[in-house]
Amino acid sequence: MNFSNSKGGKLITGIAVYSVAKCILNMILGGFSLSSLLLALAFAAFLFVPVKYVNYIAAAILAFIAVSHLPANISNIGSNWIYLAEGVIDIICAVLLVTNSDIKENYSKDIKIS
Repeated sequence: MNFSNSKGGKLITGIAVYSVAKCILNMILGGFSLSSLLLALAFAAFLFVPVKYVNYIAAAILAFIAVSHLPANISNIGSNWIYLAEGVIDIICAVLLVTNSDIKENYSKDIKIS
């Protein structure tokens, strides 16, 4: 992807790498899951689609994942602290995708169907 804003591009790349690394860590801790890895790779690829509102959709996905796992992570905080940290990072990434002007600049193109 040719980024409109290189600083935003670096942040998007960091979020994509984090998403895949988080999946790999979860596979190491909880067992191998090819479907989870494929979903993480698809999500990371989705972040590189430079179309309007992709950042909002990606942020909603990250926030949904974090909020849906929050009760279980809090109930067993002693053994699930790493998952709780992942949830906090997911929320931070979601907020960045929605509020950071450098990131938003990369998601400004319209879909053109010829």
